[in-house]
Amino acid sequence: MRDDTPPPGVLKAPPGQIGELYLRSLFLEAGTTISDSMTTKERILLRSLELFNEKGERHITTNHVAADLSISPGNLYYHYRSKQAIIYEIFTHYERLVEHYLQLPDRALSVQDEFDYLDSVFDGLWSYRFLHRDLYHYLDADPRLKTEYSQFTSRCLDRLEEIISSLEQSGILAFHPHSGSGNGASAAALKRTLALNVWLVVTNWMSFLVSSVEVAGGTLSIRHMKSGIHQALAIQEPYVTEAFAEEVARLASDYPDYRSLGSGTSKIVSRKAQASL
Repeated sequence: MRDDTPPPGVLKAPPGQIGELYLRSLFLEAGTTISDSMTTKERILLRSLELFNEKGERHITTNHVAADLSISPGNLYYHYRSKQAIIYEIFTHYERLVEHYLQLPDRALSVQDEFDYLDSVFDGLWSYRFLHRDLYHYLDADPRLKTEYSQFTSRCLDRLEEIISSLEQSGILAFHPHSGSGNGASAAALKRTLALNVWLVVTNWMSFLVSSVEVAGGTLSIRHMKSGIHQALAIQEPYVTEAFAEEVARLASDYPDYRSLGSGTSKIVSRKAQASL
């Protein structure tokens, strides 16, 4: 198994509590509250993240955060001069966490490793879900964040290609160049394409859920987020070798299609229904 302990200083929920407590910092001891052991700056960052996730970043101002923490706006301003600065620092925590999760172990990968990668990354997506709910707005508003996110994407795509190649070396995936169509792709090109397609599912899944899926009660859950794993697995299905197909299918059964969640209460909103909104 991979080491899923977050790197020092990264905001990450304790195992099993992502979704209920969102992010609880490594600065917290077991059984303490947000105010027991954190600095003011850490409290601002964590509470901002929770409020952005719960209510949407556009509905939360720095004054809301200050009032929620019972500190003065001036105290918050001393640590973060703008909400944009808070968002940028939250992103750096997300960035470090995802890159930590995408590390390769010093051994051959197993099928379980592949599922651990996906599960961990989607945990991170859920914990920082506000970022991907309105990502283009943040990138447009902050040139520094846009540059950093572009570099982060490039690094993640490189990591994904390495993981895919390692799965190939383990015999779990196989890439046979297409022929006969005049548009044959090399094995290397197929792996690059698979890495990109998985990344597109991962980074756009929150936007898809928010814009196109109607959920009973109107509240998305981590189960909806992790239904994206089903889609990521569907992309790689043509490359799974016969020797590992049964094991992959068995583990994949834990991640149902989003349409099956909520006993049929989750569904795509039709174009006609959207037009009537």
